[in-house]
Amino acid sequence: MADPAEETVAAPPPTPAAPAESASDPPPADAASPEKASPPAPAPAPAPETRSRGFRLLGEDTSVHKALGGAADVLLWKDKKTSAVVIGGATVIWVLFEVLDYHLLTLISHVLIGVLAVLFLWSKATTFIKKSPPDIPLVQIPEDLVVNVSRALRNDINRALHLFREIAMGHDLKKFLGVIVGLWILSGVGSCCDFLTLIYIAVLMLHTVPILYDKYQDKVDHFAGRAHTKARKQYEVLDAKVLSKIPRGPVKPKKQN
Repeated sequence: MADPAEETVAAPPPTPAAPAESASDPPPADAASPEKASPPAPAPAPAPETRSRGFRLLGEDTSVHKALGGAADVLLWKDKKTSAVVIGGATVIWVLFEVLDYHLLTLISHVLIGVLAVLFLWSKATTFIKKSPPDIPLVQIPEDLVVNVSRALRNDINRALHLFREIAMGHDLKKFLGVIVGLWILSGVGSCCDFLTLIYIAVLMLHTVPILYDKYQDKVDHFAGRAHTKARKQYEVLDAKVLSKIPRGPVKPKKQN
């Protein structure tokens, strides 16, 4: 009879337990580091293409302030006091001559009478009240100012005379058409108002148009560019059909060095 211990099947050996991970053990090699786990940085956007600024009334690199020169602060209302004085003085002169029908000689005479009378009475009154007479400064026109103004006027007049000569000799057809159109517009404006009103309107426009153009320069240049393109196309058509058949003036000889 067999032993019951021999008939009992031997149990399989127990599997060894996995060692516990200690806090000091290094992380597995395949574990991602914080830097590697972060998403990759986006690729830099391509630099925008430099576009041409298009047509500019004052040129590509000329600002409104630079184009106006020394009068820029007044015309752009940077110096508000001076701008207000210019506008107020022009308005007073226009009202005196146009609304009140003053004449220039009459106005100058009345102003001088009032100024001289006040100063004369003031000087005589100081002798009775025992006070010092008014200190009236000696006003003189400096020679340098007169020379500079005369030189500037001389240069402008000579430039205008040279332009008229070039047009009269038929050297530049574009300038001829531009001057004719400008004079025609000026004659139309002159028939609507007198010279003083025209000067007053010009003063107002000089103090409003530059600051408006400086504020809306991009929009104005856009419409001006479209108008310039259309005008140039019309001129090319006119030049091809009519102006090319007109004999041009004599060609100026080149100067030899």
